[in-house]
Amino acid sequence: MKLTFYGAIRTVTGSMHMLDVNGRRILLDCGLYQGRRAEAYERNSRFPFDPRSVDAVVLSHAHIDHSGNLPSLVKQGFRGDILCTAATRDLAAVMLRDSADIQVSDSDFVNKIRAQHGEKPVEPLYRPADAERTIELLVGYSYERQVAITRDATLTFYDAGHILGAAITVFELTEAKRTVHLAFTGDLGRRNTPILKDPTVITGMDYIITESTYADQEHEPMAAAEERLAGLINRTVSRGGHVIIPAFAVERTQEIVYALHRQRLAGTLADVPIFVDSPLAVDATDVFRLHPECFDQETAEFMRTREDPFGFRRLHYIRGVEESKKLNSMQEPFVVIAASGMCESGRVLHHLRHGIEDPDNMVILVGFQAENTLGRRLQDGNRQVHIFGEEFHVRADVEFINGFSAHADRNDLLWWLGQAASASSHVFVVHGEERMAEALADALRKKGIGHVEVPEPGQAVDL
Repeated sequence: MKLTFYGAIRTVTGSMHMLDVNGRRILLDCGLYQGRRAEAYERNSRFPFDPRSVDAVVLSHAHIDHSGNLPSLVKQGFRGDILCTAATRDLAAVMLRDSADIQVSDSDFVNKIRAQHGEKPVEPLYRPADAERTIELLVGYSYERQVAITRDATLTFYDAGHILGAAITVFELTEAKRTVHLAFTGDLGRRNTPILKDPTVITGMDYIITESTYADQEHEPMAAAEERLAGLINRTVSRGGHVIIPAFAVERTQEIVYALHRQRLAGTLADVPIFVDSPLAVDATDVFRLHPECFDQETAEFMRTREDPFGFRRLHYIRGVEESKKLNSMQEPFVVIAASGMCESGRVLHHLRHGIEDPDNMVILVGFQAENTLGRRLQDGNRQVHIFGEEFHVRADVEFINGFSAHADRNDLLWWLGQAASASSHVFVVHGEERMAEALADALRKKGIGHVEVPEPGQAVDL
């Protein structure tokens, strides 16, 4: 048995690992690497293995940094099953279609600018037809049901509490009459947060691949984050500005909408129009309504006794391009929530182009911003940024709220891993920038975990 680490190693994007068991190959996630445009295109278009050699893919959840390069895998010859939970299947379908549309629209827009400078056009990473072929391969299963991948490998999905359908994947692997249990956290969620259930506790793992996105941080309480969000919006509205909130279309957008709904009911939010400007967010919110079995008791009760948590007066969902463009000519204050969450693609880039140089406006970052993304440059306080290859001066206020993160923080990670791992376990720390990954590794060693390692990109280990 062999495990090879290909993506989201000492970084947080492009999740991808390979299991080799008795001559069969199982890929864990196939995420889109996000960063500098040229580097991202190169990494996403060239796999370090032959896609035709992969027998199956196990998808932890639908976020693009875990699922977004599946169409490239299929485009280059993969034809096996993509196993995931039922909710992930439904979310990934809408997300991959949206990602393909963005790949095409962003390349078209960039090519207009390149043409003005006499530069050669660029090709999209993949197209809608590639996404449709990928969606045909998605196979959904329930939580806590053992599924055979091969004769020597089974999997069971457990609720990760991260986004709708997100799973901790537990593998039972047998080779040469030896059986081991391996858990892959995907992205682990937080405890006691709105909408979703807490992560499921598992025990007795021989090997664990764990994320470490916020491994040396503690999130502020969700209630405090909601109050701060309302306060920042109220401040911007009072001076006549626009609020731009880059947010992942899945989970983060729904969390923000639900938070604003509660603040509106409490009377603490200004009476301002709120726009969710993302066809994907519209579709994803519909998927949320189809899977109430994933909701925690509080959200289920809210839906049963009060109203739709994802809809209220003054909230408008935008699908069409022309309606989206009209926002940039509005003079009165408004809030727009648009993807992508790291400001790397999608409609939020157009809103930033039009609004980032106005000092009355505000950009509120509500999620993790990976290195080399536009979102990280804004978070780091850069006063000049490039959007679609053009330079802009950052005159709008930029604020960051970490309380909405769907990722486990240091305390949540140590709580969950403290039960899943033991003195005899091997833990591999991935999906975190190097400082975060090393911090979690050190903390786990101090807790007496037997073997803890932060792998290098491309490193292979025998299980």
